[in-house]
Amino acid sequence: MFFRKSSLVLLSLILVSGFVVTSLAQTKPGEGTVSQRLEVMRQKLETMRRSLTSAIASLKTDSKEKKEKVDDKAALDTPLGRLSSLDKEAGALQKEVNDLRGKLDRSEKYESGDVDTTEAAVNDLNTRVDNGLTETAAQRAAVTSDVGKPRDIKERTKKFLWLIPVGKQRDEYEELMGSVTPGRDRELFIVATREVRKGNYEVGRLLFQTIITTYPDSQYLPMAKLAVADSFYLEGDTSNLIQASAGYQDWLTFFPTHPLADRVALKIAECQMRQVGRPDRDVSRAMMAEQRIKSLLQNYPNSALTKDAETRLQEIQDNIALHDLNIGNYYYIQSVTQKKGGLKGAQKRYREIQEKYKNFAFMDEVLFKEANTYQIEEETDEAAKLYQEIVRNYPHSDYVDRAKEQLQLMGASIPEPNPDRMDILPPEKKSFISDFMNGFFGIYPMTIDKNGVLMTKKL
Repeated sequence: MFFRKSSLVLLSLILVSGFVVTSLAQTKPGEGTVSQRLEVMRQKLETMRRSLTSAIASLKTDSKEKKEKVDDKAALDTPLGRLSSLDKEAGALQKEVNDLRGKLDRSEKYESGDVDTTEAAVNDLNTRVDNGLTETAAQRAAVTSDVGKPRDIKERTKKFLWLIPVGKQRDEYEELMGSVTPGRDRELFIVATREVRKGNYEVGRLLFQTIITTYPDSQYLPMAKLAVADSFYLEGDTSNLIQASAGYQDWLTFFPTHPLADRVALKIAECQMRQVGRPDRDVSRAMMAEQRIKSLLQNYPNSALTKDAETRLQEIQDNIALHDLNIGNYYYIQSVTQKKGGLKGAQKRYREIQEKYKNFAFMDEVLFKEANTYQIEEETDEAAKLYQEIVRNYPHSDYVDRAKEQLQLMGASIPEPNPDRMDILPPEKKSFISDFMNGFFGIYPMTIDKNGVLMTKKL
């Protein structure tokens, strides 16, 4: 009942601004708010620079290359020059992202087109960096394998706000990421998995990404790509969930017939579900999750996850239907209680719920209030049909006695309860504390598996 007691002011804001917010969000090339998009860009550039730094370091190990590094940097057709150029470009984009973040934090004016342009440039660079690392793997290859041997622990510059050097920090995996050694892809995968399970998500992603860009023929490649998406999903804040969703979708594009494809499709939906708020707030995430679940059920009809997917779909649709019910109730109060008109608006919302969400948990309330609107308009036949449906299909509803009373006043017949619907019970009422806590934190409880497809937080 807590969900349906939203204030009139908040519902007014939903009516006025809901569609505007949705339309504005659809015009942006990236997912999320400007702040979230900039954070995603920052994370991508940080990862790119770490990977490039390790690869460049491995190309400088030969003393002759060290002597000729100036010429190599100038010659873009050499592996070292190519990677150095990409690193320089990533640094320039990093500065642009930091500038935009600074303007946003200081509430200074900036052009929205600048965010779109920078985002497109980061995505393009990300593709070129991956290609560059893959194509220079042969030049970084070691002749003999040193898998299993002790690794040198190197140091790298530690920076404040990603810009100001503040000292050195040990980088245990710098040597592991840089050069290409036969059999090291397995070692990388084992170490990366351990780091992700320990909560060192950034380190784990860097190691998994090294497999992807350094060992393109590795048997661990599909799982490394999936593990990167899992690491974002496990980390779990909004910017990470955006990247997790994109990573899972990218994985499905490459491996659409893989045995894990249905689980990955469900994870894409759960990325959206974890961002779904209360029904009295924006429902765009819930609508995206609904589309993802429907796509899963359509594309994988024989999946073992069908029952789980149907459960999640019902929970998502209840969230969307509650949003519509809140709006319908706003019109209902305006017209029935305050006599200001709006019956048609209420009827429209109630009918949409009946058409789209036939298993809605609060359908008895929808039917009863819609019947009341028809009674006010003196359309007794329509009202009687709705009251009869409550008595017939919702025998345990709180509205049954009032529906029977109205049917008696109208002289309409009172139907017998449908035997097949006798097990349909009203939704379980939440405790006051549970309602208060969910309302305070903006949580809408749903069935979501917080573990990834491959990766878990359990050691």
